[in-house]
Amino acid sequence: MSFVEHTINPYQVALQQFNRASAHLRDIDDSLLEYMRYPRREFTVNFPVRMDDGSTKIHTGYRVHHSTVLGPSKGGIRYDSAVTLDEVRALAMWMSWKCSLVGLPYGGAKGGVIVDPRSLSMGEKERLTRRYASELIPLISPHSDVPAPDMGTDGQTMAWIMDTYSMTVGYSVPAIVTGKPLVIGGSEGRKQATGRGVITVMMEAMRRAGIMDSGSVRVAVQGFGNVGSHAAYYAHENGFKVVAVSDIQGGIYNANGLHIPSVMEHQTIYGTVVGFPGAESVSNSELLEVPCDVLIPAALENQITEKNADKIKAKFVIEGANGPTTPEADDILNGRGVTVVPDVLANAGGVIVSYFEWVQDLQAFFWSEDEIFRKMDPFLIRAYEVTTRMSEEKGIDMRTAAQVTAIKRVAEALKTRGFYP
Repeated sequence: MSFVEHTINPYQVALQQFNRASAHLRDIDDSLLEYMRYPRREFTVNFPVRMDDGSTKIHTGYRVHHSTVLGPSKGGIRYDSAVTLDEVRALAMWMSWKCSLVGLPYGGAKGGVIVDPRSLSMGEKERLTRRYASELIPLISPHSDVPAPDMGTDGQTMAWIMDTYSMTVGYSVPAIVTGKPLVIGGSEGRKQATGRGVITVMMEAMRRAGIMDSGSVRVAVQGFGNVGSHAAYYAHENGFKVVAVSDIQGGIYNANGLHIPSVMEHQTIYGTVVGFPGAESVSNSELLEVPCDVLIPAALENQITEKNADKIKAKFVIEGANGPTTPEADDILNGRGVTVVPDVLANAGGVIVSYFEWVQDLQAFFWSEDEIFRKMDPFLIRAYEVTTRMSEEKGIDMRTAAQVTAIKRVAEALKTRGFYP
């Protein structure tokens, strides 16, 4: 019942996407393109963690800075037993394009620790986080690299990183991480931002397609974590019919629509959406193929591949996760006339509000949730507009258009700054 598992190398996928975009950037010097293919720096650390039973285990962690041309590098930290250096490299590269596309003064970064966070007690997770954070101190700062939560981490994780950094430098530094709890400098709206942004982008896609009746649009969401659950909630709140959702244990489907607030309550009580009354059980792979108009993959990479792309019934794929669609699947979906709104655009709401949190921390002046979302939506709609314009000008799909736009901006900044020394 777990998510679809594939052995596709995510960094190779990221490079394939980059190469496709590069083919439409003939006016950019090859040396600049070659430079952007590689991460600027990669950090690997093996560190000890004292376990509750008195033993000590060695864990491996990574932090990759893909680009720092536009500003400090920005990106999440994930805890997962399947973390690899190539996965972190890919995610860092995608963050570079995401920040560039939506106009943020950031480069891309990503981090990860090879560990199953569900196997750790709270004390073990805290000790692991603080030791990993202490190893990152030479790399991170509010002006060089700003981490955030990702899969397997949350606001509490960020609080421990902030405290570890602050205790090391001797004063409180809220701007060292984003995604923190409100009480220590977090931002209103940060938790909901990515999922809400996915629906903002979905609604823009519907508007441009001339679809005005939200009640006639069926939505399926793979993944019911922070991104997927909030995407499902905001879709439901805006009148869309959410027919299927899933988590790591499996999924549920009801052709007449699910009452998402009740599904969220069920998950809170039972730890899963599975078993929700009045719904059929489906696996995560089956959810991708249910009858729907919009599919939101909001779980892991490589869920839509050449093996299942021709079975997807949705006319719109709005990527809540990073890298859920392989290049081969892109070709199949594009060939079938499916509109794929890529991750670097669709799920950028999270990093936009992370940027807002960073700005608020630096100036020690905070905004309301209404202000946050009022400021966030124009970033996404502008990015959708420039991506659509590039797609139409060059006759290319949305993903390639988004990356062409983003890569061009980074290349122009790189050319303007020049190579040092």
